[in-house]
Amino acid sequence: MPETRPEPRPATGPDSGSADGPADGWRAAAERALYAPGGFFLRHAPAAHFRTSVHASPLFAEAVARLLTRVDEALGRPPELAFVDVGAGRGELAAGVLAALPAPVAARLRPVAVERASRPPSLDPRIDWRSAPPPPGSVTGLLFANEWLDNVPLDVAETGEDGVPRYVLVDREGAERPGPPVAGTDAAWLRRWWPLPERPGARAEIGRPRDAAWAGAVGALARGLAVAADYGHTRADRPPLGTLTGYRDGRAVRPVPDGSCDLTAHVAWDACAAAPPGTPGVLRTQRAALRALGVRGERPPLERARTDPSGYLRALASAGQAGELTDPAGLGAFGWLTHAVGIPDPLTDADAA
Repeated sequence: MPETRPEPRPATGPDSGSADGPADGWRAAAERALYAPGGFFLRHAPAAHFRTSVHASPLFAEAVARLLTRVDEALGRPPELAFVDVGAGRGELAAGVLAALPAPVAARLRPVAVERASRPPSLDPRIDWRSAPPPPGSVTGLLFANEWLDNVPLDVAETGEDGVPRYVLVDREGAERPGPPVAGTDAAWLRRWWPLPERPGARAEIGRPRDAAWAGAVGALARGLAVAADYGHTRADRPPLGTLTGYRDGRAVRPVPDGSCDLTAHVAWDACAAAPPGTPGVLRTQRAALRALGVRGERPPLERARTDPSGYLRALASAGQAGELTDPAGLGAFGWLTHAVGIPDPLTDADAA
């Protein structure tokens, strides 16, 4: 943020403009920049700009496939098993899971990719492509949202010079100014999940739209497991200046809502965990979840280099990929929020093992 801030201007809501030109709250601005016709995610494949766990290694999809088989067993091997990939990018995870499943399970699988962009022409025809999550109570299986919630647009609040939390308004060039006081359900969310100090300049990201989106995704389950994998925080470690940033061409850039870059903010995990009614969430690190699913990154015995050189090199490469996925200072620090509906959480017993 610039050191010199403009004085607050009259406004009637988070999307109000001013004499200085049109400005919106960050939620409306990001929605337009990312998902309107010509928006960033409709024009660009995520893999072209940033590297998720799915792109880092096929071990990730293989681990999700193992989790899906555990869900299948917990469900009693239903005649039709669903795998729903929410925030599917270009369908890489759904395709990887389908390829990694044992043939008897794959034969019963109904894979669904949920993404607002158009269906990739080369995607496996068995994968159903949708622009929105399935309707309530329609899914029996595993719903997996990898780095989806961080791209659900939200408003930003900042404590003003008067000590009052105010919406942050932003124009298309990324210039910000104070807006009206945060009110109503947004103010209630802040009080519960991210109370702002009266110190001017303190910022928060109002995660209420993410809570609603996640509750809706979990609500799609009739029986099964929902998983959100993403970066985030809890009330114990909220960042005092927020986390909103942009990404383009593999680098963090200034967040500008003009459609030229990704716009992302960390997930308030504790708020999301409490959002789905009747299904308490469990939060683990990705490191813990993947290790429970057999991704451990252990170096192969050196003796194998003598007896099976090519096998040793393959195992060494796999160990390196597993190490990246479970690195506690990198992807391994991501959170996995799980909600089990009608079955025990298939990761719980593995956690204790």
